[in-house]
Parts: sequence; C-alpha cells; structure tokens
Amino acid sequence: MGYIRDNIIEINNRIDDAATNRGISSKDITLIAVSKYFPAQACIEAVEAGAKYLGENRVQELTSKYETLGKDEVFWNFIGQLQKNKVKYIIDKVWLIQSLDSFELAEMINKQAKKHGIIVDVLVEVNIGQELQKGGIMPSSLNEFSLSLQSFENIRVKGLMAIPPVAHGDSAREYFKRMKELYEEQKAKNLYQTPLSILSMGMSSDYVEAIEEGSNMVRIGTAIFGRRA
Repeated sequence: MGYIRDNIIEINNRIDDAATNRGISSKDITLIAVSKYFPAQACIEAVEAGAKYLGENRVQELTSKYETLGKDEVFWNFIGQLQKNKVKYIIDKVWLIQSLDSFELAEMINKQAKKHGIIVDVLVEVNIGQELQKGGIMPSSLNEFSLSLQSFENIRVKGLMAIPPVAHGDSAREYFKRMKELYEEQKAKNLYQTPLSILSMGMSSDYVEAIEEGSNMVRIGTAIFGRRA
C-alpha cells in the first residue's frame, strides 16, 4: 500500500498551497485520515506516513483498530452518527467526537465521561444545508443548543463540524463561507465553557476550497486510502 504515503504527501502539498492562498501556515490545518472500512494495516501505513489523526464512523471499527494501534501515536476521531448506547465503548479512546448533534447524546457523553473521570472534547455538528435526511443542529437552533450544553461539566466543545450538501465550484464555497461566518459568530458570543478553536469541514473532493474559506480541519478518506469496496 505504498500509494498511501504518496497520497498523503500530495495532499499535504495541496494543503500547503491552500493555506498559502488563505495567508496562513499549513501547520494550522489538521488532517484527519478517514480510515473507515479499511484494515488496520492501512491505518498503520497512514500513521507511519505522518497522518497521526485517524477518523472512524463506526464504533466497532474504532474499538477494533484501537486494540491494534492504541492511542500513544494516534489521535482517534469519531466522525459518524453516534448512538447513545454505544458511547460507553469509545468514551475513553477518542481524542475528539466530531458529531455531537443532540442534547440527549450530549447528556450520555457527559454521563460516561464523568464515570471515567475525564473531560471529552467534542464538535457540534451543524446541518448547514438544512437537509432533512442528515443529522446535525440547524443553524437557527445553534444558539439555543449551545446554551443547553453549559451544564455539562465533562464535555468541552472545541468547535463546529459540517458535512455540506454535495456541490461543486462556487456552490460548495457558499456552504463553507456560511459555516465560517457561523463559527465566528459563535466564537464572539462566548456561549461555550472554553473558546472555540476548530472548524472541521472539507473532504476528499473539496478540502482545498474548504481551507481557503476558513476550515482548519479536513477529513479525507478516499484521496488517501482509495475507493472503498
């Protein structure tokens, strides 16, 4: 799987260019290698190539790969829809949960984190395209949702995440611009326990545009590991 290293090098070069276009350092951009459906060996190769942040969207896959790779050199991200009854399996394994999308889920994360005596970092998922078939907090409900999280002592909101509708060119940029504006608004309102620092948006097909429009974390799977069977 030598192509994984080559792909990561190419992606990092494109991240460098996108960061330069935006006038920031590429060191300010975090690359999440989305390894879902790929074997642990592919994850190992990605880590050896410098991709220290891995993303999974299924609890069983994350826990299985965790057993192989551990967390000494890997920062595990859960990026999929998280069911409340499965929070307990990953609560002490993840560096970041990127898909907080309901009060009930926040309540369970807080409960399990308290049991382990830890504070869990999360991103609030925003349904920026207001698509009924997708999860995420609607933009108009974000302030109310943010306020509802203030009582949870074992959750630390680090920022926002979004999966915009499939779009191309300027249409894609419009969603990223709107997310950036929303992110800055939330930062200014100080609705969370700590200042926001992460805006996670952009995937294999649009991460360059996402970075240019304000993202500082991109989640890339296909462009690293190839197409899934």
